[in-house]
Amino acid sequence: MRHRLIALDPADVQIKIRGGVRPGDVRRARQTVAELSRLAHEPVLGAKVTLATAPGPEERRTAEAVVDVQGRLVRARAGAASTRAAIHLLGDRLRTRLLESARDWENRRGRHHHQRLQAGRDAGEPRIVRGLSAVRAVPDEAVVEMDQLDHDFLLFVDPVTGGDCLVHRTADGYRLVRLDPRPELPPPTCAAISVATEAAPRLSVAAAVERLELGGFPFVFFADAATGAGRVVHRRADGAYGLVTTPH
Repeated sequence: MRHRLIALDPADVQIKIRGGVRPGDVRRARQTVAELSRLAHEPVLGAKVTLATAPGPEERRTAEAVVDVQGRLVRARAGAASTRAAIHLLGDRLRTRLLESARDWENRRGRHHHQRLQAGRDAGEPRIVRGLSAVRAVPDEAVVEMDQLDHDFLLFVDPVTGGDCLVHRTADGYRLVRLDPRPELPPPTCAAISVATEAAPRLSVAAAVERLELGGFPFVFFADAATGAGRVVHRRADGAYGLVTTPH
């Protein structure tokens, strides 16, 4: 049964401010996200917008939104020379992400998804596009790299431990996941990065794809069952699955 679509009122949009932001820009951000929430495929449970001014001579402004669509987080981020311009770009990107999320939800839950699964069974294994992440960085640097790429997650190698790790966005900041989360490892210096205490699951690629599909996750970080190396499977816009590895 389809849920009744519920959009947000501007007052429902939470705002977090880092640096100097004008009240008019706060109102504009609330209005932009509230209007775009009407595009969601299920009830919108909440939304948070972070408006920030990056330190430095150029004082680049950023705007980031996280919209909770029935427990599934839809994110968008933009940067510009002014907060107003960043909010405008954020609106364009959030619109795209919400429409993509709605199409993906329909494909997974509806008739088109069933047909795609049946075609996949007839053709054999699902199409997997492989990619390589050669990033070597400590977690704080990995978060900066992820933000610059405007990605929702980043697979990288920690040069301190030599292990594969993942950073990804959360509703309140970022999260670090290690293959082997030993308690004696030093935590990130950035307070916005939380650290997962559970180890990544050990899976085959096929099992990771199945978990991705059945759980409705945007990505799954796992230890390869054969090699123990860190891997990420994720959904691609073309309907295929992406498999990201590190150069071990």
